[in-house]
Amino acid sequence: MLTGSAPILALAPMQEVTDWSFWKLMAGYGGADVYYTEYFRVHATSSLEKPILKSIDENPTGRPVVAQMIGNDIPSLVRTARELQQHPIVAVDLNLGCPAPVVYKKCAGGGLLREPERVDAILGALREAVRIKFTVKTRLGFDSPAVFERLLPIFAKHSIDLLTVHARTVKEMYWSGVHYEYIAQAAQALRCPVLANGNIYSAAKAEAVLQQTGARGLMIGRGAIRNPWMFQQIRDHLAGRSPFTPGGRDVLAYVQALWEYSIKPETRESSQVMHMKRFMNFLGLGVDAEGKFLHEIRRATTRAEFFGICETFLDHDRPTPLEPFKLELKETDLLAGEHR
Repeated sequence: MLTGSAPILALAPMQEVTDWSFWKLMAGYGGADVYYTEYFRVHATSSLEKPILKSIDENPTGRPVVAQMIGNDIPSLVRTARELQQHPIVAVDLNLGCPAPVVYKKCAGGGLLREPERVDAILGALREAVRIKFTVKTRLGFDSPAVFERLLPIFAKHSIDLLTVHARTVKEMYWSGVHYEYIAQAAQALRCPVLANGNIYSAAKAEAVLQQTGARGLMIGRGAIRNPWMFQQIRDHLAGRSPFTPGGRDVLAYVQALWEYSIKPETRESSQVMHMKRFMNFLGLGVDAEGKFLHEIRRATTRAEFFGICETFLDHDRPTPLEPFKLELKETDLLAGEHR
């Protein structure tokens, strides 16, 4: 995959969203080329979390899996990386980009970008411990992209095998435009492949980002949750084929499948409705321009209410491309599913 000519299409890791059941569902829509796990939280007393480990050991996609870690304690990260290599993964990935305050305040994820010297030490230790591919997912910096020029030589120094760049700072969260020029800078500066991440919402946008950045591929999270056909649409678009455009009932069937795939026997109905709202926060951006769907779905408390609203907005055959309308969302909405 790394040496081929086709762009690499990766499903981004999102806590409590891109789990085993979501992977299984996505595979039926064409799916990604490679799947990144939700992050394993690493600290002195941590162990491999069984629900995330299930995605590796019972991989339902038939595609390669990358195991992602988040933390800052070097001995614990080394220990966890060695443990993960006993499972069927193609790479170990270090998260340097999670923007959730509960994470970065502990100097993990995007919080580490405030300390390039600490990043240097962590990468050095992990490069020595990881015998398979070792990759990194990063943002541009914590509150300024200026630090990115200091990070690139560190990534090069430790010969990482792939870098994914979400081209916003931690503080920019998801609000700003994406600074794709920094991805282009990384693609030119590093010998390893670079994946572009951030606001890829359609096949046409995917092609534009690839051309603008020279990236080896794309990592997509929110766009793929909103539109499970996206990976196949990108492949078709780049090959000169007409991509499939879903109708309202196709989207409704996807929502119904999300419910069925993700529900567990012990889950209360109200809890499952709350879980589904994590997905709807993303999907709803492409349903109606006025935001009425999201307004109503956030007030649903029962399965009947939830699907009644979905049917009101989606029980039709009109083309529904699921490209996002510009709606105002609260920070808590965009963080849904980003962390535990």
